[in-house]
Amino acid sequence: MARSATQPRPTEDAPAPKRRNRVNLFELAYERLEAMLITCELPPGRFLSLQDLQDMTGYGRTPVHHAVNRLAADTLIVIRPRHGLQIAPVDLARERVLLRLRHDLERFVIGLAAERAGPSHRNQLLHIERLLRERRDRFSLAEFNALDRRIDETVLSAAAEPFLEHTLRPLHTIFRRIGFIYHSAMPQRVGLAVSVDHHIAVLNAIAARRADEAVAASDALIGFVDGMFDEMEAAIDPSLLDCRVEPLLKT
Repeated sequence: MARSATQPRPTEDAPAPKRRNRVNLFELAYERLEAMLITCELPPGRFLSLQDLQDMTGYGRTPVHHAVNRLAADTLIVIRPRHGLQIAPVDLARERVLLRLRHDLERFVIGLAAERAGPSHRNQLLHIERLLRERRDRFSLAEFNALDRRIDETVLSAAAEPFLEHTLRPLHTIFRRIGFIYHSAMPQRVGLAVSVDHHIAVLNAIAARRADEAVAASDALIGFVDGMFDEMEAAIDPSLLDCRVEPLLKT
């Protein structure tokens, strides 16, 4: 039978949209679980099943399975054979060691971003800096975390080295979770405005292409995070770091 002139001819590229949709679902499932980890909607130490995560996210088995494997590689989920999945507890000693790794990687990335940032990236960074200044004392924790992620993405894009995203993204997630616990649960804590000021200094230096100043501002930000560990080690309820631990105070 002759093919109609208006009937689309199959091509080798025809399956591509389906493939893109599947990849998008994988990334969306990962982002949703990542957000739930950061905000402790998935409490540290909790055991659950793949089906639990499907129900909580609304995504199917394949995207959630793919996301869980990535998060396991990121050391944020622990796969326990015959016992299901466990949300990785917060180990302050281990994560303080990882902060040293983040310190060195951030110095490299931020220095690279300051050297390579073009007009578009500098414009984006200055726009975010302006927003941080305007809302400095009015940010909710959720708003700041969303903007902090945008900062990380823009700086990594300006650095123009794709390998770095796969290395730094899990570290950013780990420390975003630490920051969430600190700012939402510590009885006495430094306000978000101090963190905002550190981020402003980093953004301003990168946008001005002052690499040495940007690296110094990054060091100051990491120093601030290190100080959070001192406070948490002394005062945080251990049950917030691992839900299997009996709370010190029952409400």
